Amino acid sequence: MKFINLTRRTEIGANSYYLEAAGQRFVLDSGMHPKEEGEESLPNFRATGDRPLDAIILSHAHLDHIGTLPVLMRRQPNARIFMTEATAEIGNALLHNSVNVMTRQREELGVVIYPLFTHRETDRASDQWRSGPLRQPFTLGGERARREGEQGVTVEFVDAGHVLGAAGVLLRAEGRTIFYSGDVNFDDQTITAGAVFPESGVDVLIIETTRGDSPLPEGFTRAAEERRLAEAIGRAFQRGGCILMPVFALGKTQEALGMIHNFRREKLLGEFPVYIGGLSVKMTEIYDRRALTARRLLPRLQLLEEVAPFVLNGQTIHDSPARAGRLYALSSGMMTPKTLSNIFARRVIENPQHSIFFVGYADPESPAGRLRTARPGDLVTLDPDEPPQRLACHIEQFQFSAHASRESLLSYVKKLAPKKIVLVHGDVPAVEWTRAQLRVELPGSEVIVPAPGVELEL
Repeated sequence: MKFINLTRRTEIGANSYYLEAAGQRFVLDSGMHPKEEGEESLPNFRATGDRPLDAIILSHAHLDHIGTLPVLMRRQPNARIFMTEATAEIGNALLHNSVNVMTRQREELGVVIYPLFTHRETDRASDQWRSGPLRQPFTLGGERARREGEQGVTVEFVDAGHVLGAAGVLLRAEGRTIFYSGDVNFDDQTITAGAVFPESGVDVLIIETTRGDSPLPEGFTRAAEERRLAEAIGRAFQRGGCILMPVFALGKTQEALGMIHNFRREKLLGEFPVYIGGLSVKMTEIYDRRALTARRLLPRLQLLEEVAPFVLNGQTIHDSPARAGRLYALSSGMMTPKTLSNIFARRVIENPQHSIFFVGYADPESPAGRLRTARPGDLVTLDPDEPPQRLACHIEQFQFSAHASRESLLSYVKKLAPKKIVLVHGDVPAVEWTRAQLRVELPGSEVIVPAPGVELEL
């Protein structure tokens, strides 16, 4: 049973992992690095050599897990592609949007390798995807496995929480069970219900460590954090300002709209205009269509109908001044230059009446990460093509991460007590904290931090 970490560094990047078992060769996820460009944004597919893949299995549709799937499919034309039905619908929309972004980057930044794939290629790729329902096992067999007398690998998707369609991947082969968590959240969010993961019988666990370096505040509860957000929105509007909330189009936008719906329903806040971006609308439409069929909280809520957000895009953002009493939940969550949230942040950052509310993860080196750590009066560069600006607006931070807390991750792994634990999807401090804790708590388990590109025998 072989394993290769195809990410280029120990970090949250272009997530992708090679596994070989029971005569089957397959890759878990095929992400795009959010901070790199061109070839460096790809996983290190060369580490697999010339080995043909039997399958590619996707955990969910965030771009750091699905963003280079058409590239991998081009390299592995005979591999079968599996994901949940919701991930397929979301992934198709996100990949087409990614083509648009890469085409714009080619024109604006001169990245000649872009786009890495085309709209036509994305359409052809999605036609080959196969959807697997949750909790319904299927087998990766194939002619080669049968010729070699192997029984293949049984695959089962289980609900990972995190975002719509996200799944952990349970693999059974050669009398052993491997479990890949993907991105997981064990706690209920506002719309997305917490993960339902296996609690026994796993030999090898491959698990994310995103929040390994971030302890939960003492006494933290999501309900209290939601009340704190509602009160902060009220104060911001009383100051005569507006609020920018940088969010990811998939997941965080819908959770934010769900909270706003609850604030209005519970009379914590009155009516106020809400603005979201164009891609967020597409993602929210999918959430609304699947409201009754997905396992979720607020199952009948139609966000676009009940919250009724206004829509901004790359053209209308320039004609939309920051107006008092309005909330702008705009992507990207990292405030990447040229995105709606970045453009709008440069509009409000120097005004002490306005506010920027951070509600999720931001890479420390991203514009959002730099702004979160800045102090009033600091000069902040949000876009390298624009002059730095002095921070005068209010900055507030809230804990609504779609990733499991390090405390809940540790609790889960201790309960599972697998023979081997492979730590992935985390920056070095997060991985190292998790490794140190598990070595103390589970002395009978082997804890592995897989070096990028190095083949391991599991």
